[in-house]
Amino acid sequence: MMRKILVVGAGKSTSYLIDYFLEKAVAEKLHLTIGDLNPDAIASHIRNNDNCTVIKLDVFEEGARKSAIEDSNIVVSMLPARMHMKVAEDCIAFGKDLVTASYVSKEIKTLDTQAKEKGLVFMNEIGLDPGIDHMSAMQVIDRIRAKGGKIILFESFTGGLVAPESDNNLWNYKFTWNPRNVVLAGQGGAAKFLQEGTYKYIPYHKLFRRTEFFEIEGYGKFEGYANRDSLDYREAYGLQDVLTLYRGTMRRVGFSKAWNMFVQLGMTDDSYQIENSEGMTYREFVNSFLSYSPSDSVELKLRHYLKIEQDDIMWEKLLELNLFSSEKSIPLKNATPAQILQYILEDSWTLSDTDKDMIVMYHKFGYELYGKQFQIDANTVVKGESRTHTAMAKTVGLPVAMATLAILNKKITTPGVQIPIRKEVYDPILEELKEYGVVFKEYNVPYLGYNPESVYDK
Repeated sequence: MMRKILVVGAGKSTSYLIDYFLEKAVAEKLHLTIGDLNPDAIASHIRNNDNCTVIKLDVFEEGARKSAIEDSNIVVSMLPARMHMKVAEDCIAFGKDLVTASYVSKEIKTLDTQAKEKGLVFMNEIGLDPGIDHMSAMQVIDRIRAKGGKIILFESFTGGLVAPESDNNLWNYKFTWNPRNVVLAGQGGAAKFLQEGTYKYIPYHKLFRRTEFFEIEGYGKFEGYANRDSLDYREAYGLQDVLTLYRGTMRRVGFSKAWNMFVQLGMTDDSYQIENSEGMTYREFVNSFLSYSPSDSVELKLRHYLKIEQDDIMWEKLLELNLFSSEKSIPLKNATPAQILQYILEDSWTLSDTDKDMIVMYHKFGYELYGKQFQIDANTVVKGESRTHTAMAKTVGLPVAMATLAILNKKITTPGVQIPIRKEVYDPILEELKEYGVVFKEYNVPYLGYNPESVYDK
């Protein structure tokens, strides 16, 4: 008897997910249904596969949505996080397991009791970050605890970056994921973390000037800035007694200092609209944030405001983005500064057909055992194959697919709304990911604790 998997949403992160299901379809007796708003955009070799049905599905059309979910054995929602709830409620109603890569929302949490009562697995946060970060961290943490060790420090960083062979701009960066999330990163409150037992806070206007540095063997130096709330997973990971807890986003060295220019100018603000944005040139957009001068050029005013010299690499980075162009214009009507900045950056930072992306994840574990202090550093680097089969799509899509099949095969059975922090989930998935090149290297290093010299604030 065929087992029916419904995938709702077929965006950029689903290439490996779909390939995985179709490769396993015959052996595992799977039939894949892909529901998307734009079914014609799905590659013909997928649409013509005997083990796959592609349908047009608008998640807000209740009848079609309910019918598709009722006809499936398990549902994978790759929709934007805000759209999961309607799918999740239908999964409760029709008794279907659910898998998503998104953060557990307050709304989804309310379904936990009903999911448990019906014996349903609602697996969330099973992509890259969140996802592989949880699983790889908990595997090491549980191993240390099994030896009798006590975790005193945990740091974790993830970055969606451009592969070295495609790194051809001064920012050492291109968009590999949702550009809007990059532009709005760090907003919505101060970053919060623990350092040597003390709560620390970094307000948004200082976030990109407080970075930690580290080196990945074979790939050079990187920097990381703090996520908004590093303490989100303290309870889930069982780290209530940890002294240092810091989670962050990884970039190449120099990116954060340069990005801070946009923050200080106000270009990342998404709280108001610029009424005459449509048709505005890039140069006019920049000038709108600077004071009036009857004689000074836009370039001179900006250099004075940001206190950068003409021979500064920061200046070269701005020039590279064509920010002062009078020919390039904004096609967006009544756009926010953040939306306009995103448009300008996409003009320069979009992956070309030959570009490859790269995922880097780094963990640091400090622990006490037999009265001594130890440290383990762990990292993985994954490169993309093409513009469609990216490292981002691989590291988001494969864990989702593997968890889905494990639930179907009754290898993951604990019911309820959950994230992948239990051994029955993380051990087999991390082991299978090795077959696809997602391998963590571990290094035993002298315990250094949280290094204050790696943080700067200017």
